[in-house]
Amino acid sequence: MEDYQSIKISALAEEDRPREKLLLKGRSALSDAELIAILIGSGTKSLSAVDLSRYILASVNYDLSALAKMSVKDLQRFKGIGEAKAISIVSALELGRRRKNRDPQKRLRITSSADAYDLMKPDLMDETVESFYIILLDRNNNLLKKQLVSRGGSNSTVVDPKVIFKYALEVMANSIILVHNHPSGNLKPSEQDKRLTEKLVKAGENLDVTVIDHVIFADCGYFSFADEGII
Repeated sequence: MEDYQSIKISALAEEDRPREKLLLKGRSALSDAELIAILIGSGTKSLSAVDLSRYILASVNYDLSALAKMSVKDLQRFKGIGEAKAISIVSALELGRRRKNRDPQKRLRITSSADAYDLMKPDLMDETVESFYIILLDRNNNLLKKQLVSRGGSNSTVVDPKVIFKYALEVMANSIILVHNHPSGNLKPSEQDKRLTEKLVKAGENLDVTVIDHVIFADCGYFSFADEGII
């Protein structure tokens, strides 16, 4: 039996070519007519799906914008295009229109301890219990997500390093910022804070996930291990 990957596109039946071509060469290799042919699936007795798609495109001078203005009823005027096929074409072009009109969301970049503090204000401002978060970043310091790790009492919370790096590895984070709050308003790091930071920095080095800062959050301000040169 001939191996699937060795089948030449030219040897395939016309109506089968677009799907196989997409699999073998990628979506960018397909013409507009071939992409539409995949949507409609089949042609008529006298026209393949690709030929029928070319015929539809020719009717609008190969202008996809003009095609996108056609209604289901307009498309049904072409022999071989029933309601289901017309709906597939209209739906696909509408998705394309929505994507074009929707500006890509700009990712937030965290470049300083102040950025980290501002990011965490909605979560930690006015909190009465101590919570521990991590800010997960890509290699360009773009925010991937902020993640609550643990929540405790008024002056402490338990932090498991395994949980922290599990979250980091799940999103392939390049670096993380540790953040926890002191509801008391005291910005001075405790000895426990220092020991935990050192432990997490070392663990991160082994996993290629850099701990770039530990920010102690209080409503009145913050303390940054990085800014103070102790990380």
